[in-house]
Formats: sequence, C-alpha cells, structure tokens
Amino acid sequence: MKAASIKKILILVTILAVPGFLYNLLVEKGKNRYKPLPFFGPKEVASTFHSVRGKQVPDTVYHQVGDFKLLNQNADTITVKQYDGKIVVLNLFYTQGDTYSVNVANKAMKAFETTYHKNKVVNFVGLSIDPKNDTPEVLNKYATVLAAKPGKWDLLTGDSTTIYNLINKGLFIDAHKEVVNGLPKFVYSNMFVLLDYQHRIRGYYEASSQEALAKLDDEIKVLITEELRNNEDGR
Repeated sequence: MKAASIKKILILVTILAVPGFLYNLLVEKGKNRYKPLPFFGPKEVASTFHSVRGKQVPDTVYHQVGDFKLLNQNADTITVKQYDGKIVVLNLFYTQGDTYSVNVANKAMKAFETTYHKNKVVNFVGLSIDPKNDTPEVLNKYATVLAAKPGKWDLLTGDSTTIYNLINKGLFIDAHKEVVNGLPKFVYSNMFVLLDYQHRIRGYYEASSQEALAKLDDEIKVLITEELRNNEDGR
C-alpha cells in the first residue's frame, strides 16, 4: 500500500507540473526563437542603459534618417516627424521617361497599401528622384492614377539637394543622373527601404523580386511585433 500510495502521488505531481512546464517552455522558447531585424548604417554604444527583464543593458545608438522638409502630392509640407511612431516603407520613383522599373515598384507598393490600408502605424512613401519635373501638381495627377492617398502613401518632391542627401546619406542607396547619348537618364537602386518607429533602417528589398517582397511583408509584421515586445520589456 505504501509503494502504491507513493506511485499515485508521483503521478499526481507529474500531472499537475506538466502544464506549467510546457507553458514556460513555450514562452521562453518562443522568445528565443524570435529574431529581431538587423539595423543598417553606422552605430555606436551609448553611455546610457535600459532595463530588460530586470537587467541593465547598454543602449546602442543606431543610424536614424535625419530631418527633411519636402512637399507631398497635396503640396503639404512633410518632415520626418510626420512619421514618428510609424513604420515606413519607402521607394524611389520618377514620373517621366523609361519608367518600367517604377511601374513594377508602384504595383508592389499598391499591393502593400491595400494590405495595410487600415493599419494606422504603417505608412508608405515614394521619393521622386526627378524633382525638377515632378512638382506637386504633377504628383497630384500621378497620385490619382495610383490611388495614393496623402497621409498614407505620400509622394514627395522638393529641393534636389535635400532629396539626394536624404537618398544617398540618409538611406544609403544610390541615385544619380547621367547623360546618355545626349539624353538625361536616372540611375538608381530600385529598392524598398523599411524604416522602423524611430526612423532606423531595418531592411532593403528588391522591388522586382517576389521573394524579397514576401520577405518585406513578413518583416513589417516582425516590426509590429518587435514594438509590442519592447513595450512589454519596458524599453
């Protein structure tokens, strides 16, 4: 009887302990399997700290896209502060000339806008590399064709120096103008750039690659999850 009683007790303890063990295993393993997105651009370790689950961790200062002042398709002034607390998917475009690559990117961007049109934290930006021709008036007509709504999908233009500094030094992607056979030609990286809530670069994606676009869709969701997790951790 004594051995049988001990056996019953052990079985009961096991039954009671297993659910808690499995819960902790799933929670901890789930966290460990979560892989944050990388940061692109220069970075440095700060002298300040933040707390993660009770532990003090040194802060890292990552590259952030600096401030700018541009105009959207409604001729509204847009600065980087408009996107504080937002996830931004950004690409380069121009409205005139050989725009096959632009059309491919616009089609992909429209698909993303349709997917996330109800999500208030996800914004889209098209940055013109031909500000001389792409005035707000031109962009307004272009936006109508794309059904790009200002505030959700902004098409930006403005001073060429500001734009090219933003592209080359802020986003670290290539864009420049060449003259080929006497005609102007724009050479640029047909990429989508993913910016997080703090205007930090978290990914680059080739606009013509379905695999890259699927990855971008996944990583938008990762950023949303990352922000929720950071809030829970108190970061």
